[in-house]
Amino acid sequence: MSKIISTQSNLQVLYEDNHVIIINKRPGDIVQGDKTGDKPLSDVVKEYIAKKYNKPGAVYLGVVHRLDRPTSGIIVFARTSKALPRLNKIFANKEAQKTYWAVVKDKPPKDNDTLIHWLKRNPKQNKSYANKNEITDSKKAILDYKIIKKLDNYYALEIDLHTGRHHQIRAQLSAIGCVIKGDLKYGSKRSNPNGSIHLHARKLTFMHPVKKEELTIIAPPPSDPIWDSTL
Repeated sequence: MSKIISTQSNLQVLYEDNHVIIINKRPGDIVQGDKTGDKPLSDVVKEYIAKKYNKPGAVYLGVVHRLDRPTSGIIVFARTSKALPRLNKIFANKEAQKTYWAVVKDKPPKDNDTLIHWLKRNPKQNKSYANKNEITDSKKAILDYKIIKKLDNYYALEIDLHTGRHHQIRAQLSAIGCVIKGDLKYGSKRSNPNGSIHLHARKLTFMHPVKKEELTIIAPPPSDPIWDSTL
C-alpha cells in the first residue's frame, strides 16, 4: 500500500524512486499540455524534481497515461527513458489493474454487475456513446461495479476496469441511468462548483518496470463533504 510522501500546494506525491513518480492528480489539472495553454501537471512534476534533487538542466519525464481533466486520482510518470517504454507496455497490455471510485445520484439497477457496451467516440463533441450492440467504429468496453456505500443523497461505487476506452466509466454509468455527480456532459443536472466530477482513480496495481516488484498505490479522494463521507 502507498502513503503520501510529499504534499505541496499544487502537488501530492504518492510514490517516487529513480525510475517512477506517481501523483494524486487534482480535478481540473491537465496531465499534458494542450490547446488551452494551461500549465500541465507534467511541468509541475518536472519543477518538483528539479528543485528536490537540485537538477540544473532539463528534467526527463515521460507521460505514461492520462485522466480526464475533471477527474482526480493516480497518475504515473516515468523518470527515466528505461522505464518509459516498459511502463507503456504494461499499460498497453492491460497489465495494470485500475480501480476507480464514483459518486452517482441514482441507485444502479443491481448492487454489483458487469457492464458490457460498445463505445463510439464523437471527436467533435469529445464524448463517447454507449451502445448495447456493436456498431461501425465502436470498441468493446467492459467494467465491473459494486455499491460500496449509501450516502445521504448519493451512492458511492467502486469500479474495476477491464478495458480502457475514452470516457468509458462516464459513458457506461450514464447508459444505465447512473450519471456521475457533476458530469454535465453525460447527463448531470448541475455541475460541481469547481468544475470537477466525482470520479476518482483510487487504486492502481502494477509491476515496477525496473525492480520487478508489485506496486499497489492508493490515492485519497479530494477533500469535500461528499468524498469525505465515502471514507
